[in-house]
Amino acid sequence: MTTSDWLWSTGIWALALLLRPAAAQLSCDLLRVLKMQEDLCTEALAAENVSRNYWPEGGCVGKWDKISCWPSSALGETVTIPCPEILQGFTDQQGSLYRNCTKDGWSTRFPSIDVACGYDANITDNVVYFMHLKTLYTAGYGTSLASLALALALLASFRRLRCTRNYIHMHLFVSFILRAMSIFIKDAVLYSTEDINHCNIYSTDCSFLMIFFQYCIMANYSWLLVEGLYLHTLLVISFFSEWKYFCWYIALGWGSPLVFIIAWAVCRHLYENIGCWDINSNASIWWIIRGPVILSIFINFILFVRIIRILMKKLKATDVVSRNDFGQYKALWWPCSTVSSMERCKVRSRGSGADGILGNISCYGSRRTQ
Repeated sequence: MTTSDWLWSTGIWALALLLRPAAAQLSCDLLRVLKMQEDLCTEALAAENVSRNYWPEGGCVGKWDKISCWPSSALGETVTIPCPEILQGFTDQQGSLYRNCTKDGWSTRFPSIDVACGYDANITDNVVYFMHLKTLYTAGYGTSLASLALALALLASFRRLRCTRNYIHMHLFVSFILRAMSIFIKDAVLYSTEDINHCNIYSTDCSFLMIFFQYCIMANYSWLLVEGLYLHTLLVISFFSEWKYFCWYIALGWGSPLVFIIAWAVCRHLYENIGCWDINSNASIWWIIRGPVILSIFINFILFVRIIRILMKKLKATDVVSRNDFGQYKALWWPCSTVSSMERCKVRSRGSGADGILGNISCYGSRRTQ
């Protein structure tokens, strides 16, 4: 393997590992793709059944150079192959690689991969950038986890804060905590070292971790939906059994994601049991868990619009009532402004009957006469 080949293969793995720290199983799938392409190349070369004696003047036997498959060639020919398919996920540039078949064997591959295929084998800057990115998201999740744990402890400690509304808040906090913990657990178990041999060792454990991770994400969105539903119910329905509704909220928040996760896990095991279940090649299986999440976001948006409209109507109605009450208060204040009139003044509101500022106004003099 040449130096450029080593840089290329190392760069592919390192970039895949750092590009998405929470989904670094991509590196394992890239290695599997390379292994599969190597096997296909070996079969193709064996089918050629070509040796150096095939051409009278000699030739070059095809080979796998850790990156691409080079077919057998006659002496003096230049072999052209397209850029490796595995680079399609990292660059859109379409180029070609060349080798000359000489009397001394294959020449060095030219041009370099970074020139022909648009992939830079020197990924030092990318490594530093993604390491900083990983540090930032780890610090962010850690801060969020600590803050949520503190808020959860405060809500659970004070009895005066125990009500249906705060119970829903507590479940939402727990869903955020589980989401952060699932990311930390997955990173610690699967990606704590640079040993790429874990791709096969942790295949089963990795699948269970992905199931737990996806469940935490869906539960988080479900409890966000519960928050919206509860607020909408408070504004629309005057009297309702909060405990009865709370039981349904628990079923929606924790139970409904479980149904979709089980269906996704079964389909994934039967039809796409590849790698760590982190690469979603089959879109129909991926939509089993993405569809409900997008639907919950859409419903939450509709609830948000309805809640804003309801609140605006209530604010307008309150503003009209306040203006009317202020006019009545101003009209009633002048007859009661003198001491003599205050002795005779006793005013009771005959308005809407609401408990407002004029619900029951009595002057000081009238209070003394009672």
